[in-house]
Amino acid sequence: MRYGIIGCGLIGAKRALALKKRGDELIGVCDLDPNKATKTAETFQAVAFPSPKALFASDKVEAVIIATSNDVASELALEAMSSGKHVLIEKPAGRNPTDLGKLVALAKKTKTICRIGFNHRFHPGLQLAKVFLESSAIGDLLYFRARYGHGGRKGYDREWRADPKRGGGGELLDQGIHLVDLCRWFGGEFALEFGSARTLFWDMPVEDNGFLFLRSPNGERSAWLHASCTEWKNTFDFEIFGNKGKIQITGLGGSYGKETVYLYKRQPESGPPDLEKFDFPEEDLSWEKELEAFQGEINGKKTDLGRPEDALRAIEIIYDCYRESGATWI
Repeated sequence: MRYGIIGCGLIGAKRALALKKRGDELIGVCDLDPNKATKTAETFQAVAFPSPKALFASDKVEAVIIATSNDVASELALEAMSSGKHVLIEKPAGRNPTDLGKLVALAKKTKTICRIGFNHRFHPGLQLAKVFLESSAIGDLLYFRARYGHGGRKGYDREWRADPKRGGGGELLDQGIHLVDLCRWFGGEFALEFGSARTLFWDMPVEDNGFLFLRSPNGERSAWLHASCTEWKNTFDFEIFGNKGKIQITGLGGSYGKETVYLYKRQPESGPPDLEKFDFPEEDLSWEKELEAFQGEINGKKTDLGRPEDALRAIEIIYDCYRESGATWI
């Protein structure tokens, strides 16, 4: 397919590289910073468009990847869809439930495909965990426990993600939304039982730590989630507990460490469980896998891609936590 990318930062560059690896064609890019757009265009042999409107008007562009800050993501997606382009939007796809609500409404009316970039669904360890869970390898699902975070970097509290007008929230909305989405992907619907959004270390007006306790509508399943940018060491640890064992996924590759899946099988007499370990030392291919799924959706195939409704529900849960915490930035 022929793509355009809006947003030439870190994620936009990853998306462009994934397109190149797949053999898709990047027609053009656009960024608020013309220098970034020019540099990215030169790197990937594309055109630097002067504005999103100009990119959307191009007949050569079939689909658009939106990798911008949260304040403009949903607005750009609406414009792209209205221009007849298929759209893949980097999570969370907006700042708040209002932004996502507009996206859901238009997605229901248009024939173009709109999907959300919850790329963690396409990590090999999480894909394997899905297979284990659906094959009843750990029996009936009981609950989730997960933590995800990083230690920030110098000046982190002055970046756009720390600005509520641009980000809409802090660490819960940035990384925590992946945990909420994964719980829903594995275990169905959840609602907030209680939560706390706290600013413990970084000098910024949004949360640097978020704690969520979720429960399914029937009360049979629950999830304890912690998203943090005071981990000091990049960390991903996701556990799925069943009545016959548990699945644990650690690492995401790169600075998060090698992606590994542990399958624990409880013995009838309890005691130490049987343990199987599965390592995924190869490079992160989730970006390419996600693009493959996106094109599958365009061709009428149902895939694991997140839908606008998924992003809306995840952000509603996070905003319930913000309200419960008395957040001043919403």
